[in-house]
Amino acid sequence: QVQLVESGGGLVQAGGSLRLSCAASGSNFNINVMGWYRQAPGKQRELVATITSGGGTNYADSVKGRFTISRDNAKNTVYLQMNSLKPEDTAVYYCNVDVTRTGWRIMLDSYWGQGTQVTVSS
Repeated sequence: QVQLVESGGGLVQAGGSLRLSCAASGSNFNINVMGWYRQAPGKQRELVATITSGGGTNYADSVKGRFTISRDNAKNTVYLQMNSLKPEDTAVYYCNVDVTRTGWRIMLDSYWGQGTQVTVSS
């Protein structure tokens, strides 16, 4: 199994910054794509950013130039640096990882973190 633990959420004023982290633990897996999603009340979960094992990144248009996704493969951790935060960034942020299991059965799987609240005040 793979478990994801998120941290770094909180309350910040507009224009401020936060850094989210998500650490994966377990055994017999290789992490492929890692990403961050967010969900505001009454809205669907949306993709924020992704990063491949080779470091390639993609961002939602709404966060380009403000957010930066990165990863530390040695620590199995993905980060989301959020700068110039806006009230519309307020949401629960979820980490997601796509993995290849390398144990008794080789297979693809996907896991979600527990979510961390980000609130941006105006």
